[in-house]
Amino acid sequence: MDSNDKHQVTKNRHLLQAMGHAFDGIVAMLRDERNMRFHVLAAVLAVMVGWWLKISTEDWLWILLVIFLVLAAEFLNTVTEAITDLLVGHHYDINVKKAKDVAAGGVLLAALFAVAVGAIIFVPRLLVLIR
Repeated sequence: MDSNDKHQVTKNRHLLQAMGHAFDGIVAMLRDERNMRFHVLAAVLAVMVGWWLKISTEDWLWILLVIFLVLAAEFLNTVTEAITDLLVGHHYDINVKKAKDVAAGGVLLAALFAVAVGAIIFVPRLLVLIR
């Protein structure tokens, strides 16, 4: 490694340094990952609808749980894709396909759970407003 290289290769020395790297990761996800932007948009809409409908504290806990579950799943999916791509480059490998498919399946399951929770919480309240 060049002595002029400023990239960190050692452990973080303090909490603020670690938090800075974590913030960089969040920014990279929002900048580089289309699906993450979609999930954030869906989360913002869910929060706006929840606020508009004045949902209960218990309902807010469920909504926040599924929002962060989906976001965490998307982060893990992206890590899986990045690491497997790094390992195999531009070559096809059945194990890499399986790893990527399983990680994507985790995101899909989390998203379906979020839709189910949203439907349970929002649909009855919206039907009352329509009638």
